[in-house]
Amino acid sequence: MTARARGAAVEAAALAWLQHQGLRLLARNAHSRGGELDLVMEDAGSVVFVEVRYRAGQGFGGGAASVDAGKRRRLVQAAAAWLGAHPALAARPCRFDVVLASGDPHAPRFDWQRAAFDADEG
Repeated sequence: MTARARGAAVEAAALAWLQHQGLRLLARNAHSRGGELDLVMEDAGSVVFVEVRYRAGQGFGGGAASVDAGKRRRLVQAAAAWLGAHPALAARPCRFDVVLASGDPHAPRFDWQRAAFDADEG
């Protein structure tokens, strides 16, 4: 399985899992000058920007370590651009979540970090 196919499988599994948790999809793989947002979802009136990270193992610090200051900054920029293009949602509360996936990419285990960082940390 290629890295791209593995990433797509994990992201699809994460989307289905989050929907099962009650979130509603607003956008997937939203591109902007700031970068790409894996998933944009709605959770009880809040706009949730979800970064999905997959690691087969915990080498190099695992998935959480890969969402460093530079990545957070790019996610905040992409979220601002997305909200600018969707002004009806811009006044809603927002948060940045990270979903860490591990194991089999077709049936991964998830660790959902709600409000993993704030926009001012980006």
